[in-house]
Amino acid sequence: MHETNSLRGVDLNLLVVLDALLAEQHVSRTATRLNMSQPAVSHALGRLRHLFDDPLLIRRGGKLIPSAKALEIAPILTEALRQMQEVLEPEGFDAAREKRTFRLAMSDYGSSVILPGLLNVLRRDAPGIDVEIVHSSRDVMQGMVRDGECDLALGVFPKLPDRIEAQQLFVEHFACLADQAQLSGHDPRALEGYLARPHILVTMKDENISEIDAALAACGHTRRIAVTLPHWANATRLIGGTDLILTVAHKALQHMDGNPAFAIFEPPFSIPSFSFVQIWHERRNGDPGHQWLRDVVASLAMSLK
Repeated sequence: MHETNSLRGVDLNLLVVLDALLAEQHVSRTATRLNMSQPAVSHALGRLRHLFDDPLLIRRGGKLIPSAKALEIAPILTEALRQMQEVLEPEGFDAAREKRTFRLAMSDYGSSVILPGLLNVLRRDAPGIDVEIVHSSRDVMQGMVRDGECDLALGVFPKLPDRIEAQQLFVEHFACLADQAQLSGHDPRALEGYLARPHILVTMKDENISEIDAALAACGHTRRIAVTLPHWANATRLIGGTDLILTVAHKALQHMDGNPAFAIFEPPFSIPSFSFVQIWHERRNGDPGHQWLRDVVASLAMSLK
């Protein structure tokens, strides 16, 4: 920082913009977060670069990458602003008055089990908070969290990069869905019948072998994949009137429970259960709004059957 600068001569609002820019690493999302125009955020970034005599955020491949100086000051700045907020607003975060947009990454499975309850809470308790949902593969969602392109990602993430935090929401297991009228003949509730049937596979095209096929391979078997698609919700609609078998996370089938036209049953071989988690970048740890959102998601997950 220039020697001629002093705290009294600094517009502290610029530090709020810098904190948001370092968290979002994106001008338009920072503008949305702070309820500012994009030109105003760009102008503030120019003033910040002069103030710190450093580029702070460097554009590379369409992204804003923090400079070494920015990475050094980011945690100090976030903590300083948090303490200032506690002084000015001793009651802390007020969801009912907050106006903000959160960007969440999740599959349609995550959307089906978490999103309805989350929207109910937001409309009831935080009507000024909006959410934008994006959907992609596991690796891409992790990258979006790492690069500040989304606030929170929900899914199955066996391996996480550095500086990514995670919280387990629940442990899930697999179940199978079949047309009840098609159970005779090759009964899929037995392994021989299961392997004789055609199957639906839900996967993103850039993901590796599914947990189901990995479990089958471990016991020396393969199955015939007759249909491959990227969406869980559409998969359940393809079962009626066919001999197809769908093996998916159990909670994705809960809306089918009690429907006499369909059979839901345990796979006839062992498939390891998995942890469904929410992940975020450690830069969000000092954000009370983000903490509130994580707590809401965790509470909703605990209430699921």
